[in-house]
Amino acid sequence: MLNWMLSKMADPLMDDAMEKMLTAKYADNPFVAMTAAEKLTPRAIVEAGMRAETGKELERPLGSPINLDPWEKVLLNPKQLFQLPSEDSNQINTQTVIGPRAGKPLNLDIPILITGMSYGASVSLPFKVALAKGATQAGTATNTGESAVTDEERKTAKHLIGQYNRGGWLNTPEQLKLVDAIEVQFGQAAWGGGITETIKTEKIGPELKKLWNLEKGQDAVIHSRMPGTASPEDIINLINGLKSEYDVPVGVKIAGSDYIEYELGVISKTGADFIVIDGFGGGTAGAPPTLEDNLGLPLLYCLPRAIQWLEYNNLRDRFTVIASGRMKTPGHFLKALALGADAVYIGSIAITAALQTQVIKPLPQTTPPQLILYDGTLKDELDVDRAAQCLANFLQSCIAEMRLAVQALGKTALKEINRDDLVSVDRELSESLRIRYAGTPRQ
Repeated sequence: MLNWMLSKMADPLMDDAMEKMLTAKYADNPFVAMTAAEKLTPRAIVEAGMRAETGKELERPLGSPINLDPWEKVLLNPKQLFQLPSEDSNQINTQTVIGPRAGKPLNLDIPILITGMSYGASVSLPFKVALAKGATQAGTATNTGESAVTDEERKTAKHLIGQYNRGGWLNTPEQLKLVDAIEVQFGQAAWGGGITETIKTEKIGPELKKLWNLEKGQDAVIHSRMPGTASPEDIINLINGLKSEYDVPVGVKIAGSDYIEYELGVISKTGADFIVIDGFGGGTAGAPPTLEDNLGLPLLYCLPRAIQWLEYNNLRDRFTVIASGRMKTPGHFLKALALGADAVYIGSIAITAALQTQVIKPLPQTTPPQLILYDGTLKDELDVDRAAQCLANFLQSCIAEMRLAVQALGKTALKEINRDDLVSVDRELSESLRIRYAGTPRQ
């Protein structure tokens, strides 16, 4: 009866709306909203409204929605007759080593790492603990992000990479001795490289102020440059100074750009153990859309260029290369490894996996990010153990599928795959990646 009554009430309303759309002039026609959306895109309309409301830069979570990495045009080459598949997928070696030449190399069971998400500047402490616990269960490392090491994260993470950051919060001997690798963060893709970011004092809780050594009323500032550096020579001295003081691997993180070879030229003059290349489209807790959508270079282009430069200059064996930015499936991870990376960082997809069905908790009143952000209204409702287990399950599932793919390639370890295992259905892409074009027969 109720459905019948609602149908009867809605019917004339729908009739009137349809008649108006089919007869009224455009200026008075509700269909004009559709044409405006097609011209401007819904995202641009919504963001224009947000800009018009505040007059300030926007902070958009999770990074750019623009996809410039055509991973789907790159395929892996299975072997069946002239060379047989590997006999047992369970025997495929998935281990990787970060900084094998360091005094204390970082040995991991899998080459998928959790990227830097900072406690305070982005996510909550409970979520950092969930990431650390999930990574530990899967046999991999997590990253502090642009923050300091907390007791909770250090106790939970078996392997912890600490970001020596432009805010200065982990850049002390007391902090650096707590981590298993040091990643000097000069920029990230979602922020267009390195820019100034200020976190107002009223947004910083008392525990975080103590951790960051902030005075009462003091804002937290992430600088565009690493404090104390004014030239490439200063950067070289900084990296070499860390190498001389610590046995753990020391690395450099940069946002990918068309100047990638110039950046590598500076890194090559250091004693760094690893290089992190963060491609266009990488995520963040919130960055201005202009920086997310318009600056940088996609990973599928800057990673092969970086590997080629290192090989050409006989430097490939000196550095572990970690690829980062917009990868979201085991296939993406495999292709990045085949293009030359030794490991990959994941962020947005790790968040998605960790939250799994918990995303329904905030709905429909608010949005899932409120469960994980530092200032999230529902951060205390996160089930930490459930999030950790879901993340570990995701990583284990990815590795299981990657083992099957490597078996089909006739290899026995993830580190054995290379460009010869790849082919592209796009001629220009095959040339830029230095892999075979699928339209040309093999001789």
